[in-house]
Amino acid sequence: MPSWTDSIRFAFQPVVNLTTGGVAALEILARPETGDVLAQARRDPELDGSLVALAVGAAARKETLLPLHVNVFAATLADLGGLTALRQAVHQAGRLPWEVTVDVGPPYTHVPHRALLDAVGVLRGEGFRICADGVGDGDAPLRLLADMAPDLVKLDASLLTRPAAVRAMGTLCEQLGALLSVEGVETETQCAAVRAAGAQLAQGDLFAPPSRRPAVDVYVPMMAPSVPATPRGGPSVRQFLRPAALLPATASAGQVRALLTGSPEVSGVLLVDQGGVPVRSVHRSRFLLSMSGRYGHALYADRPAAKLGDPPRTVGIGATAWEVLDVVADGERDRTSDDVAVVDRQGRCVGVVRLADLVRALAESRVEEAAGLNPLTRLPGSDAITGEVDRRIADGRVFALSWLDVDHFKQVNDGAGFAAGDELIRAVGRALQGAASGSTRVGHIGGDDFLVLADPERLDPLAASVLDSPWSAGGRTVTLSLATVVCAPGSVTDHRQAAACLAPLKQAAKALRGASWVLGRAGLPGHEIRRGSLAAPAPAGVPGGR
Repeated sequence: MPSWTDSIRFAFQPVVNLTTGGVAALEILARPETGDVLAQARRDPELDGSLVALAVGAAARKETLLPLHVNVFAATLADLGGLTALRQAVHQAGRLPWEVTVDVGPPYTHVPHRALLDAVGVLRGEGFRICADGVGDGDAPLRLLADMAPDLVKLDASLLTRPAAVRAMGTLCEQLGALLSVEGVETETQCAAVRAAGAQLAQGDLFAPPSRRPAVDVYVPMMAPSVPATPRGGPSVRQFLRPAALLPATASAGQVRALLTGSPEVSGVLLVDQGGVPVRSVHRSRFLLSMSGRYGHALYADRPAAKLGDPPRTVGIGATAWEVLDVVADGERDRTSDDVAVVDRQGRCVGVVRLADLVRALAESRVEEAAGLNPLTRLPGSDAITGEVDRRIADGRVFALSWLDVDHFKQVNDGAGFAAGDELIRAVGRALQGAASGSTRVGHIGGDDFLVLADPERLDPLAASVLDSPWSAGGRTVTLSLATVVCAPGSVTDHRQAAACLAPLKQAAKALRGASWVLGRAGLPGHEIRRGSLAAPAPAGVPGGR
């Protein structure tokens, strides 16, 4: 008698890393040929659990080495207290739990949250990774999402029309230490929006549609670098993760050779202990060179592969790209092409990064950054500052946005010459940079206008360093004006509104005599004069202002 499993087929859709352009994992999708098994699985936890196990078995038959994503309803996890069938299937397939991500999907209505969180904890304790799936198009409560602390959050592409929501979810992911992915990407315009939103991963028909055989090559549009601007520390290593080829620490050299010769895209193999912690790193070229030498196969085939490996180079999942470069630079010179293993808080391998990916992305980001620098001061322009303002607003951080310029700068240029004016602007820029500390950002938006983004407690020393110093150009004494708006969480919605709050403060500062500083607060009337005095009325026929 035919079983319901006879009508189930599985398709594979790549999850794409937008920084490396490679396939990060494969999502396994059930495709029933008859009936509506998925609707039944939503109501039947045992059936849903069986589908998960069948999905892993289908991937094993395709002999893919890529990490896997399997789908399960939230109610299934809560009801079963975990997925015994999944554990058995992973073991039978010869895979390791940390190579499998469980995509927990809606509906969440009527699902007992405590039971769900307990089940998630069981799976995570065994090494499985957790993904919150269908966010934005389902009913996942934000509190539950935070309590789950997923390793990955998948957003529906429909949210791309609401950039503020995507940015907010990106901020939540940063706080949770999770990656952000967008599903259902079908156009290059959507792909550009995904990159702009800061998502690290994506999937959809644009890259590769679901297919019966796992895709090796995917289409990723060539666009501007997707590495977001990071003022200090550099981009996160999470953006550069590639799947790791893992084998048990007890694997023989013959097993490693079979994996490498059957998978030409694999640059090396990590040997891990029973807990998933890397113990040896086997580099493709050096290993195959040893095996291909005279008597190499006879000598090594049945011996432990660990004897032909090296101590692994590892970094934590919270590391930055620059920290990875430090690890490579501090090691042996003949190992610069080795993959660097990325490990989680338990020391388990979650993937590898390649030096070439880091160098290319960092070089591109430097070129992009250089293109936005003011040629006179080599300071970033307004885009860099306003982008950081929007990030701080999304993060719910209090910040102070300041505008500074030179009083009567046209008269300086007319009287002392443009060379003296240029040197004055450079000197002011150097002074602002020298006074900047911590998370302070300084930008030169053109002419004699500067923007400064700082934490409120940094304002007094910064203002003193530039306003209390004597300034001159071509022997002419000049003064500076500073206007600051302090923005508390919720007081402004974006950088445009912050700039609008700053505009009247700029006018108030220019109305004062001498070096001046005016400070106001977004959403509140009035302002405080911290430097300068009210200017005397201008004589008739003489223009006032500065």
